[in-house]
Amino acid sequence: MSGQHSAVQARGPRLAPHAGHRWRTALGHVLGLLLWIWIRTWRVKVLSCQPSGLQSREPIVLCFWHGMQMALLGWPRRRRTAVMVSWSTDGALQAGVLDTLGLLVVRGSSSRGASSGLRAIVRALRAGTDAAFAVDGPRGPLGVVQSGAAAAAELAGSELIPMAAVAWPALVLSRTWDNYRLVLPFARVCIAFGPPLDPRCAREDPSRVAFAIDEAGIRAQAALRNRRRV
Repeated sequence: MSGQHSAVQARGPRLAPHAGHRWRTALGHVLGLLLWIWIRTWRVKVLSCQPSGLQSREPIVLCFWHGMQMALLGWPRRRRTAVMVSWSTDGALQAGVLDTLGLLVVRGSSSRGASSGLRAIVRALRAGTDAAFAVDGPRGPLGVVQSGAAAAAELAGSELIPMAAVAWPALVLSRTWDNYRLVLPFARVCIAFGPPLDPRCAREDPSRVAFAIDEAGIRAQAALRNRRRV
């Protein structure tokens, strides 16, 4: 399987990295090691539901809102998971972090490499890798579902699985466009999954995806409140 992953990554979109990108990627690897230790201090509770796509042996496409990415890293993934990261200099930093955490990084963006990035995600799914999308990306509007996750799932014949995460204590970075939640060390984290969605229906009616992610978020919030009371 590792050979398949390497082939997927090698066939993905490539641009010649300049020195700034290489430096940021190297820094990302260092930050990834620190984040790996940071995540190990969290107390994580995972909430599933029936029917649950998490029991499927087939690859799945996970979908969630921007801003909750950090808390979602607390989920012990079923298998290696592909994510798309932009070609920007900030994306180079993020790519280093996520690669160190064991994710399969595919480079692409809304302005360049988007279609080839999506094709690389689909190849990864067909090779047996899961995939994860912040569905209101890459730059919003916040809470508005874009079509990439459902398109990838439909092309690969995969189910679309909504997920959400909340944590306490966490800091909301209000100056970021997605109100990014910085989860503090030793936090309680609750991660909830919703029932699988048919990707074709999700493409035709994106509100189904939004509702399913929000419903998972409500369940995660309720579980976190209960844990804090205890």
